[in-house]
Parts: sequence; structure tokens; C-alpha cells
Amino acid sequence: MSNALPRRQFLKSALSIGGTAVLAPTIIPSSALGLDGNVAPSERIVVGGIGIGNRGTYDLGCFLEQNDVRFAAVCDVKESRRVGVKKLADGKYGNQACEMHRDYRELLDRSDLDAVLIATGPNWHATMAMNAAKAGKDMYCEKPCTKNISQSLILKETMRRTGRVFQAGTQRRNLPHFAFACELARTGKLGKLKKVYAHPAGMQAMMSGWLPAFPEPDKEVIDWDLYLGPAAWRPFNPKLLDGFNFEKGGGLVGGGVLEWGSHCVDLCQWAVGDCLPPVEYNAPKDGELMARYENGVELIFREKGWIPLGSCPVRFEGETGWVEAGDSGKLVLSSPELLAGRTVAEVGGYPATFHVRDFLDCVKSRSQPKGNAEAACNAHIACHGANIALFLGRTVKFDNKTNAFVDDADANRLRSEAIREPWRL
Repeated sequence: MSNALPRRQFLKSALSIGGTAVLAPTIIPSSALGLDGNVAPSERIVVGGIGIGNRGTYDLGCFLEQNDVRFAAVCDVKESRRVGVKKLADGKYGNQACEMHRDYRELLDRSDLDAVLIATGPNWHATMAMNAAKAGKDMYCEKPCTKNISQSLILKETMRRTGRVFQAGTQRRNLPHFAFACELARTGKLGKLKKVYAHPAGMQAMMSGWLPAFPEPDKEVIDWDLYLGPAAWRPFNPKLLDGFNFEKGGGLVGGGVLEWGSHCVDLCQWAVGDCLPPVEYNAPKDGELMARYENGVELIFREKGWIPLGSCPVRFEGETGWVEAGDSGKLVLSSPELLAGRTVAEVGGYPATFHVRDFLDCVKSRSQPKGNAEAACNAHIACHGANIALFLGRTVKFDNKTNAFVDDADANRLRSEAIREPWRL
């Protein structure tokens, strides 16, 4: 039997003490109730940021614009960045609540975080994303998301197994004109699809180099060991801290095929129907590198021959029509009839706001965002396959059932690379 006092009896007793009615009002702020434009705490998504440099600061700005986001912690191997991001967040909220971490593992151990923004260099993206998933965090991860084919497969499987929400930073999937162009190709409005074109912003593959050694800074100022992370060890050199570095040692550098390619090829993959990656990749010829999907559609990397529609152009050609789009927000169609009376919004400058919003909505609904892990990793495998053909200077054939190149030991050695301890996946 329960000894609990019935609620009505409790209230009656509490409101009458010595025959005198006692009122004890509870004042609840409007922010806790979600009033006056505020978001109730139960609806807020608490976010932490890892590796917030130039691109990460832009991404963070998109998160801070959202009323249902509370940015609570920053992690960076550089002290100056930690301090700068804390100042930005504290200024936004008018407090000193944003906490700083040097080691991302401390941030992932926090029980108050729902999601993380991963905007480190590409060397860390996959490893950090998989650790975040295992820590029960959803993530928005900048691209390139993986360093090689093996990482792509492990990342995709990790997100499937853990059920975490993963959004790759391929924000063009959430821009209306790119989405419409992909819809035309995917739904047969161009006739049977024959070719999809991606802009790689430079077709060059190489092995990463080695720079002269400089005195290593104090770990609290720049943690060089954590900056390298899973990459092969390198002596400290300040030039390796500047710009956009694909690899800090030991791996095949992706160049424009992987950087811009992970955007453009991602759109091409969407246009083809988010299928598995191509099964054949050819060496460049006349400035173009052609890959072929199992259904016969050709994926063509080319630097020239584009209609001037801004950066990151894509083109989709079918038997009866074609469409081309770029970052200007404009479309060029083979026929105005393809619009079918629709008006497509022109959003130029490839903003990430819509993509961030898609991610946050999916965190709440537990659904798949546009740049989910499977779509992102298949697009990355296509880029890695093209990069391997480029590096070897010959045709390579890929089997999507075995996830290996067919009878090609040299190509298969480039599917993965050695990972420095303790970061092996």
C-alpha cells in the first residue's frame, strides 16, 4: 500500500496553516516557458564546437542564429581560438558560461551536450565524428569528411549502427536551385540520364611532403600532437597551421578533387539517385576525368567549359534535356518548359543556414538530413576513386560488393593508410 498523500489533500493542508490561508506563488520566467519569442529548455539543442577556425566560425554563426540552439563549449588545440570563440558565444548570451577545452575527448564526455560542430582540418573529421557518435552525440561535420575509402566505409557503418544524426557540410543540398536541378535529373525530366559533370577546382594528386622543424610551442598554446592526431608524425612547422591542409603526413593528398569535388560530386550523386559510387575511373584525358556508374551514367570531372554561373558548377545531361547550376543561385536550362510553371528561388553565395536548420530539425525528429552519412560517404568514395586513378595515371575498376578495386594491388593499397596510435579506428 502507498503512504503517499493524495495531491488534493496535500494542497489543502499546504494552503491552510493554523486556519490561515497561505499563498506561495511560484514565479516562472517566460524563457522557461517558451514565451516572448524564447525557446523552452526542453526544446533547446545544446551544442559544442570542435576546431573552430575560419570555416568553423562561419558555421558557428549559422548555429548561433537559431533560437533553439545553446552553444555551451568550445574545443580547439589553439588557445587563441578557444578564447576567441568563448568571447563570441559569451557576447551572444550575455554571460560567461561557454567553457573551453583543449582535448576534444573532454568535450565529448560532457553529458549536457546534444550535438557537436566538427570543423577541424580534414585530417580529423572522420575519426572525431566516429568518436562523437560513440559518445552519443549528433554531429554537423565539415568536409572533406574522410581521408580515404576505408574511412568512408567505417564512418557510414558507424552512423548506421549508432543511429546518430550526421550532417556533412555539403550545404548545397539545401539550396533551392541545386535541389531543383537534381530533381530534374533524378525524376526523368531530362529524359534518360546520360552524363553528370562535376567541377574539381584542380586535378592534382600527390603525396604530402615534409617541412623543416621549428621549436614546438607550449601545449596549452598549440597542442601539436593533438593537431596531428591520426596522421603520421611531423615536426612542428608553423606553415602547417596555415591555410587548408589535407594531410599532415603519410597519405594521398586529395587536392581539388576531394575539396570542391566533395561538393560537386555530392550533387551529381544526388542527381543519379544517391546510388553507390562509380565502378570505373579513368585517367584524365583532354582535361577531363571520366568515371562510370554501374547503370552506364558517366560522371565527368572537368575544370573548363562551364557556363559562368559561379563556383561549384554542376551539369546534368539526359537524352532530351540538360540543366546547369552554380553558386550564383542561377539555373540555365535547355528549355524553359523544364520549369513547368515553377519559380525557383535564387539563393547565391552558398549559405549554410538552411543546411544547419535541416540538421537541427533532424536532431529533434531523429530523421535523416540531406547530407547524411551514407550519401556523403558514397560521394567521398567517388572522389577518392577518381583521385586514385589520377595518381596512378590509369584506369581503375571498383567493386561495390567487395569495396575493393578489381585485380589491382596498387589501387587497393591506396584505399587506406596507416593511422598513428592511439587514433586507429
